[in-house]
Amino acid sequence: MSAVWDPDLVSDELVALTRSLGERSRDLVVLAEGNTSELLPDGRLVVKASGSNMRTSTAEDFVVVDVDPLVELMSSPTATQADLTAALDAGEHEGRRRRASIETLVHVAAQVFAPTAFVGHTHPTAVVGLLASVQGPTAWDRHVYSDEAVVIGRPLYVPYATPGIDLGRVYLAALRRHVDAHGELPRLVLLGNHGIVVNAPGPAGVEAASEMAVKGAQVRLAAYSVGGVVPLEPAKVEEFVAREDVTERRARLGGSRA
Repeated sequence: MSAVWDPDLVSDELVALTRSLGERSRDLVVLAEGNTSELLPDGRLVVKASGSNMRTSTAEDFVVVDVDPLVELMSSPTATQADLTAALDAGEHEGRRRRASIETLVHVAAQVFAPTAFVGHTHPTAVVGLLASVQGPTAWDRHVYSDEAVVIGRPLYVPYATPGIDLGRVYLAALRRHVDAHGELPRLVLLGNHGIVVNAPGPAGVEAASEMAVKGAQVRLAAYSVGGVVPLEPAKVEEFVAREDVTERRARLGGSRA
């Protein structure tokens, strides 16, 4: 079995992050949308359970999954959605079926390329609105303000795929291309017609990039409404983010050391 239910393995940090991202005032998720994960020292992932509300999550609302079997499953051309559903099933406990989120593969895929301590997936209204528009695929091709470059770095756009094994396969391939091109995981991934994924070394990094993605969407929408975006020059952005003071600031905002 690649999934188990063990609330004792769920950290207070993960629960706090999940509840924070689920706050209604932030408009990142509604109902049971969104999910979070944390990498355990033994290489397994703690992932929010399917159907649980982020805002009211407790340690009982998470499932622990093995990474390698799920990587093999999404890499297999013959694996089906039914196979994934079975692999995510941790059984019935205390009268309730415990199954890891249908979007668990998004969390697993990051681990293929680098140990990723925290992953947060949300569906912010402002971002989804832009990602569902004709501007979506190219909206984040260039930065539109300096702090965006500092906090999210090079974002990755992934075209829409049905949540589940289809999304897992598309997502894994997109991450691989990004890592091959840039040598690192993207901090922010933009899912067409869907939402965002943030890969970070700590909860603070997930929070920061999620908030900056929302601001970025709002800034772009405002700019489009008055004639269009005037992006920053890439060379100037590269020069800015390479500065020592900016590197230190990025590390602090991301929850890691410079």
